[in-house]
Amino acid sequence: MLTVHHLNNSRSQRVLWLLEELEVPYEIRKYQRDPSTMLAPPELRAIHPLGKSPVIEDEGRVVAESGAIVEYLVDHYDTGRLAPLPGMPERLRFTYWLHYAEGSAMPPLLLKLVAARIASAPMPFFAKPVARKIAGKLQSTFVDPQLALHLRYVDTELAATGWFVGTEFSAADIQMSFPMEAAMARSGIADKLPNIAAFVKRIQQRPAYKRALERGGPYTLG
Repeated sequence: MLTVHHLNNSRSQRVLWLLEELEVPYEIRKYQRDPSTMLAPPELRAIHPLGKSPVIEDEGRVVAESGAIVEYLVDHYDTGRLAPLPGMPERLRFTYWLHYAEGSAMPPLLLKLVAARIASAPMPFFAKPVARKIAGKLQSTFVDPQLALHLRYVDTELAATGWFVGTEFSAADIQMSFPMEAAMARSGIADKLPNIAAFVKRIQQRPAYKRALERGGPYTLG
């Protein structure tokens, strides 16, 4: 049976959701982040050298990276319902959003989280003003403008149909769910992104999304 190595509050939640949509049987091995560092436990290195999640095992194969996992699962278990078939005009757009999610959407969101943690991290009192100034400068001059640029772009792309590929829900929407949920939690401009807000609300109402949450456990991105 397919196994998902699932880390709490991580991208592996998307993998559980996709498997629920595909109705593929699977088992979960759960791992918890270190509460002080928020890093994955070393046990995951026994599965993959980088020790990160998501990772799946299926038929003797170990597959890592969210986009690669999504492509693997739709290629092996989908029949055209959640991904355009190879050769179809929409396939390129589907592939684009799979890679955009991690390659373009997540970096500014991650930098925003890092900047916030630098500003609030414990350190000698004399270092705090310097650290806060550096973090604030990074955020105001680079992170926030980049984040706003990408989110306005995505919001415009969603305006036509509410989905990332064509007029129907697809695995690209699952892949884009993590950065969009993170954006709603971290961007500070959620009220200016009506199409993203509607997208997040819509996906969170899907029965398969809810089943994945029940199996994967609590999930927060604040």
